[in-house]
Amino acid sequence: MSDKVRLVLLSFLMLFIELALIRWSGENVVYLSFFSNFVLLGSFLGIGLGFLWAGRRRPIFQYAPLLLAVYVVFVALFPAKVDRTGAGLIYFGEYESVGLPPWVMLPLIFLAVAAILATIADGVARTFAKFEPLQAYRLDILGSIAGTIGFALLSFLGAPPLVWGIAAAALLVVMLGRGWLQWVPAAAMVAALAWQTFLPGLSWSPYYQVETKESVLEDGSPWIRINVNGIPHQAASTVEARREIEPLYFRPYELLEPGHPLDRMLIIGAGTGTDVALALEEGTAELDAVEIDPEIFRIGEAKHPDRPYSNPNVDVHIDDGRAFMERSEGDYDMIIFALPDSLTLVSGQSALRLESFLFTEEAVTQARDLLAPGGVLTFYNYYREEWLIDRLARTLEEVFGTTPCVEVVGNAGGLATLMVSTDEEAINCPSQALARDTETAPAPVTDDRPFLYLREPGLPGIYLAAVALIVLVSVVAVRLVSGPMKAMLVYLDLFFMGAAFLLLETKNVVQFALLFGTTWVVNALVF
Repeated sequence: MSDKVRLVLLSFLMLFIELALIRWSGENVVYLSFFSNFVLLGSFLGIGLGFLWAGRRRPIFQYAPLLLAVYVVFVALFPAKVDRTGAGLIYFGEYESVGLPPWVMLPLIFLAVAAILATIADGVARTFAKFEPLQAYRLDILGSIAGTIGFALLSFLGAPPLVWGIAAAALLVVMLGRGWLQWVPAAAMVAALAWQTFLPGLSWSPYYQVETKESVLEDGSPWIRINVNGIPHQAASTVEARREIEPLYFRPYELLEPGHPLDRMLIIGAGTGTDVALALEEGTAELDAVEIDPEIFRIGEAKHPDRPYSNPNVDVHIDDGRAFMERSEGDYDMIIFALPDSLTLVSGQSALRLESFLFTEEAVTQARDLLAPGGVLTFYNYYREEWLIDRLARTLEEVFGTTPCVEVVGNAGGLATLMVSTDEEAINCPSQALARDTETAPAPVTDDRPFLYLREPGLPGIYLAAVALIVLVSVVAVRLVSGPMKAMLVYLDLFFMGAAFLLLETKNVVQFALLFGTTWVVNALVF
């Protein structure tokens, strides 16, 4: 093929594999969903090392399939689940850590990703050098954009990792030829992904690896469990079974003043439809159900035993909750934020979660403005930390100007229900549920600082340690590949341009998330 076509395809491959590694690694090593900067920054380091290597040493691009196959097999054999026992940040998932510990897995992943991208970047760089700089950049950018769009389309369509692996393997073989060093590792990688893809009950959304498990309760009714990225996330059952197992889901309706209208409701975080089914059981006449994940909605639509999404009174919106509220006309008798916690970040470069902009003062103000006179806003979730409940209660109190009703069952590890209205008579709240200490609670979060799960402003120690590790490894790696660092001082302007690039990308991810919602499509546009 011509050098122009080769450079475009190599740039496509480099961005495609970078995004695939970020996504797939986070699905198998769950704490990467919270620290996926390791994969992203490892990719950037690897690309830089590949360009440095190409200037003075023999080619290493031919080893890309082998390194990629080893990485895929290793991660598939040693998946890890999140350990959320730390007090500084709150993680949603299992308490136990399964697999290699983070202090072993994270450095290995960082180094492995850097090595993989370095080999691919070596191929890009050697082709890059055949052109004048501006022409090379033009072709490189064309391929990079195509790779980003290609992976985004596969994610949007819910394609499993096997499809990503086949695409990457085919491109590698086309670029490198048909030697055993290419075919054997490519086939091994595809085989490992095929084994994982065809495990029973697995499917893929734009955000998660979704596992569906079906069973039957003692009374014979269906019980459907949804795990995402290996973590228990949701369950679907009949309303009657839910009343027996978790009656607290009915508590918001029990706290309403008798006769409170439920003509129109909004549920954000509708999931598989259990909250929708409860609302319909309580007599809701018209309901907007907002769920960001199309695959979780699809499972609920097909498998929820009460079939709530088939009800003609339910209008489903696959959208970001904050973005939907900005476009809604409102006049709701009740708005429920139904356990809208995520297990992933909005991108590998921003410490924001999918729900970060849902719980800011501005978002709560929007929700208040969408309520009909006397309407009620309700939060419920397993918040796990008393200070988090107090922060949310303080937010509701400051926005509504009335005391919220806050019920916590057992300790903070139980289900907490928070309800508020501009009309205090709309909620029949027990006196003990009005006694939260909001004066000393952490301040509400805002759109300028939407870090709900960070108790005090600052950088958690675990992030500082991660940054220190990245800097140390990067400096050592660059020194080994490039030679004396002093020779690079003449390129100090490029150092600041690189820093500006990262800051600009982070800023755009955050800003786009606020303006258009934290959806996969928005993040792909930013990249």
